[in-house]
Amino acid sequence: MAGDGWSAGDGGSSVFGDQAGSAALLWGERGRPSRGPKPALSLERITRTAIALADLGGLGAVSMQRVAGELDFTKMSLYRYVPGKTELVALMIDTAMGEPPAVAPDAAWRPALRTWAGELSAVFRRHPWLLEAAVGPRVMGPHELGWTECALAALARTGLSGSEQLDTVVLVTGHVRGIAQITASMGVGSARGTHPEQVLSAALNELLVGRSDRFPALTSAVAAGAAECGRDQALEFGLERILDGLESLIARRAADASPDTARKAGTDGGDATTT
Repeated sequence: MAGDGWSAGDGGSSVFGDQAGSAALLWGERGRPSRGPKPALSLERITRTAIALADLGGLGAVSMQRVAGELDFTKMSLYRYVPGKTELVALMIDTAMGEPPAVAPDAAWRPALRTWAGELSAVFRRHPWLLEAAVGPRVMGPHELGWTECALAALARTGLSGSEQLDTVVLVTGHVRGIAQITASMGVGSARGTHPEQVLSAALNELLVGRSDRFPALTSAVAAGAAECGRDQALEFGLERILDGLESLIARRAADASPDTARKAGTDGGDATTT
């Protein structure tokens, strides 16, 4: 679940309006061109070429003309497969998301959700343009819905209601996206640093020179962070606090329902339901 969007059970439904073409492509309702000789192109090849361009130069580097040039085809050739850039970006998002992590059906919800969040963070690191592309009302493809399904399956036996499970997925996704956005904006992974804390600490240290009297709390916090070797805690710290809150809610709900169930929920991220 990379961001806000519509799901699609029926790509041809009028609910998608001018994005019906994206729904049809994402959900396999438009095959390869049927007229003429056997095509030398494919949606897969076009999409992965566009992803490679975006990985190198951002979403702005992707155009139908540029993709066609990379493939050594004319721009018009691409239109036999993809109506335009909007549909191409939809395919790029779903392909870049890939399959969700494999989580054992009997896995406890907390480690399962932790793994899910970590893998989602890795996707954003590999394809930072997703942060720009996967926003607003749009059609979500099967891979992206698969990520949502995976997270919900991890929460299925927690005792949370369906809407609470969905809200949990949105909450965790928002945290992962927020850290990824900060990381991308700071140029993390470049010469500026390999972790958000390193980049932020370097900038703050420069600004705080000679100003520690004015910003004593900030100076102390930055110094303490440097003493901890600038570990990349932004994602993990926030995620663990979210999971702590969920665990507390699940245990409280279980306690209200049954003392025995509450003991089984425990503090290890187990299920709230009895077996």
